[in-house]
Amino acid sequence: MKKLILVAGLAGLATLTGCAVTPNSANVYNSRQAQGEQTVRMGVVESVREVRIDKGSSGAGQLAGGAVGAVAAGSSIGGGNGAIVAGILGAVAGGLVGQNVEANLVNRRGLEITVKLDNGDLRAITQDADELFRVGERVRLLSSGRTTRVTH
Repeated sequence: MKKLILVAGLAGLATLTGCAVTPNSANVYNSRQAQGEQTVRMGVVESVREVRIDKGSSGAGQLAGGAVGAVAAGSSIGGGNGAIVAGILGAVAGGLVGQNVEANLVNRRGLEITVKLDNGDLRAITQDADELFRVGERVRLLSSGRTTRVTH
């Protein structure tokens, strides 16, 4: 039974690592974006607001947690109907824990940065909070297709 629990736990962990998220950072480019031309506009930061970037739940955390919880509780508590009830309760508790773990992995701290461009237009860009921006600071907006980044 211990081997089964270990296997279920490792499977759950492997599932959660598959939930790795792509950053929304101004500092990270994927291979398709490298060497691509971007439009550059200059402006001044009007406001900065902290936000959460939600990458969405795949359900993998809940599923993996539920499986681990069911196996762990069902195999270690009671026998017969008691083991079945314990397995169900373990699945529910494990699912809630797994869901919480996945949410913490995929929800990221972000910034909504409002920039007043040199031509007077206002633009708001949301990106990962991996760089500090201050009101009144001069910045660049790098745009390519649907993606715009705020950089120094």
